[in-house]
Amino acid sequence: MTAILIPAILVMTAITALVHDVDVFGCFLTGAQKGIQTAVRLLPTLLALLTAIAMLRASGAIDLAGKALQPVFSVLGIPGECAVLVLLKPFSGSGGLALGNELMKSCGADSYVGRVAAVMLGASETSFYTIGIYTGHLSLRRTRWLIPAAMTADLAAFAAAGFFVRLLE
Repeated sequence: MTAILIPAILVMTAITALVHDVDVFGCFLTGAQKGIQTAVRLLPTLLALLTAIAMLRASGAIDLAGKALQPVFSVLGIPGECAVLVLLKPFSGSGGLALGNELMKSCGADSYVGRVAAVMLGASETSFYTIGIYTGHLSLRRTRWLIPAAMTADLAAFAAAGFFVRLLE
């Protein structure tokens, strides 16, 4: 399907540009320039966020916090092995995927822990990364409820993962 769809979209775009006398290359260059400007504006936010994630992982703070919060997470139906994933995923999608991969290798992809980790990875967002990108790009300053709302949504997704995997097992 994509072998036909993508070339068809390109041909239709070219025909539409010809009919409406649009300078496609000029539009492309303008869009590329705006994209680079956006990337430059986002760079400080990304650097700060990635540095903080690397420091938390390297220091072992995320692992210690995960172990300390295991009893709380177990009340929510989240296995103890997934506690660190709950803390890491809102900060780093790639770190969450790496941890999920480790959990699936050690516990098995078809185990309860592996299934809960898989659902957690799919049902939650890298909230701090997304918030950093959007607030940085839009220059938002009044974000009082943004982080609490995002963390509540992530916690609900994590608890729902434990609940529904247990329910459907």
